[in-house]
Amino acid sequence: MIIAGLMTGTSADALDVVLAEFVDDSIAEATLGVRILASREVEFDHRLRADILRLLEPADVPLSLVSSVDARLGLFSAEALQQVCTELGVEADLVVSHGQTVRHDITDGTVTSTLQIGQPAWIAEVTGAPVLSDVRARDVAAGGQGAPLVGILDGLLLGNVEAPTAVLNLGGIANITVLAPERAPLAFDTGPANALIDVLARRITKGEEGFDRDGDLAARGRVDDDLLADLLADPYYRLPAPKSTGKELFHADYLDRFLGTRTNLGEHDAIATVTALTARTVADACRVHGVTTVIASGGGTRNPTLLGRLASELGPGVTLTGTEEAFGLPEGAKEALLMALLGWLSWNGLAGTEPNLTGAAHPSIAGRLSPGHGPLNLPAPREARPTHLRILPT
Repeated sequence: MIIAGLMTGTSADALDVVLAEFVDDSIAEATLGVRILASREVEFDHRLRADILRLLEPADVPLSLVSSVDARLGLFSAEALQQVCTELGVEADLVVSHGQTVRHDITDGTVTSTLQIGQPAWIAEVTGAPVLSDVRARDVAAGGQGAPLVGILDGLLLGNVEAPTAVLNLGGIANITVLAPERAPLAFDTGPANALIDVLARRITKGEEGFDRDGDLAARGRVDDDLLADLLADPYYRLPAPKSTGKELFHADYLDRFLGTRTNLGEHDAIATVTALTARTVADACRVHGVTTVIASGGGTRNPTLLGRLASELGPGVTLTGTEEAFGLPEGAKEALLMALLGWLSWNGLAGTEPNLTGAAHPSIAGRLSPGHGPLNLPAPREARPTHLRILPT
């Protein structure tokens, strides 16, 4: 079964597209095999990205903008996927579209609503394939955080571990899945990854760059210890897991509350400090759980200044590596592969969430289905979820 996974993360810079072929693995029982047929990062056009970023700021916006971005992002996703399928000469049996999270509202630690936009009907119309979307809402309805969902994928990739291991994603927000011997897996957002870094990168470059390319901007500055201490005092970091957050908390106005009284702070020192914040909060979260290996992915892994700071914060007793080395999975493909995996699970009647990972009252089958050009024809539900996912050679 060929499933397309489409992922738009909190950095809102591009659409990640993965075409994945899932097969029952003949080598090991209860193992699912997956072959990555294609992995692409398709950058948004300037107008679409600007409008998405506008929706992510904590300010009132016209409903017409929400509706417009919902349609334009859906059509953009459809055309990007269709182009990849045409290049490969294959068709997807199922498409899973995460869409863009524009709200993830939390009150007293409870997620009260989550909203992802990017109209799936456009994707179904253009590709002809059924589309699974809205993959977080059911977990939220069951009392869960709805995020991070990647714990299911991380557990299947890692299997049994001999020592506490964290699988880390450095997107706009940083999240980890912690697996340890004789302990239930745990997943949660640690805090900002690139969210605050990107804000300052856009300011420093006057909008020419949406991120700190190669960590060059932070490398020019020095960490301001007083500012870092104030940022670390945010109550979010002391909340117990499972927990989730987003740009509803970590946004430009939030950062300006700390920078406003520091008029003499250089812009490169500011971005060096928020880079140190990401590294420190990830390392602190890993330290709490006795992690000895960190397997990282996401856009933040392309920032050597951030990775160097993270390695330093983790210390010499912790191994920092990537998903390519650990699993044979390109770092840029992981989140979109998660979407494809959730599609395979839902298509086969299997839950894509676990209470220990999201805090929900029970496991849930993720998402809602939009028919393609033909009627939906789901297979008989499987009895059990695979225990391992193996990346197959292409």
